[in-house]
Amino acid sequence: MITATDNIDMLSQTVQADAHAAADKVLAEARAKAEDARKKYREQADAERAKILERAKQDSERLQRESVATAQLKARTQQLAEREKQLDKVFQGANQQLKDVLDWDEYPQVARQMLREALVHLGAPSAQVRVDAATRRALKDDVVTAVSKELKVEVKFGEELKDAIGVIAETADGRMRYDNTLQTRLERMQNALRTPVYHLLMGESQ
Repeated sequence: MITATDNIDMLSQTVQADAHAAADKVLAEARAKAEDARKKYREQADAERAKILERAKQDSERLQRESVATAQLKARTQQLAEREKQLDKVFQGANQQLKDVLDWDEYPQVARQMLREALVHLGAPSAQVRVDAATRRALKDDVVTAVSKELKVEVKFGEELKDAIGVIAETADGRMRYDNTLQTRLERMQNALRTPVYHLLMGESQ
């Protein structure tokens, strides 16, 4: 015979079993949620780590490219600086040897051509001409007269040139001037000559 006490015990056991089952269910759900959260966190952490590594890789590659480009630019700059130094030496040497032109047998013809070019470029009806002593000796009076008549320009000689070889023609008021000295002619030619001269220095064909 089942007594009231037995009923109470059975009810108590049922309640406890239900409570344990509910607790187990809640615990299982909590564990599942925690595992999902950890999984999502790991996935997010892995994704973020991958992004960081990719950015680091890209930054490294960019820095490497910039470093290479900087090194190449520096090398090119040094190369150009050395090239200009060598070319400057060549043109300085050429400038120092210009006086040798005065010893050429054909220098009187060169002097006449420089005078004619200066007067043509000046384009004035009269001109004051300045020349160095050697060029003045090369320009005989009959040569000057012939060029003056050919171009219909009145020519008068001015102050002698001391630091240049050749001809400078200018108007009396000084507003117009054309420098046809050998030094200035060489300077005008330098830009056009720099590349071929450098190729010659390097033993290269153009």
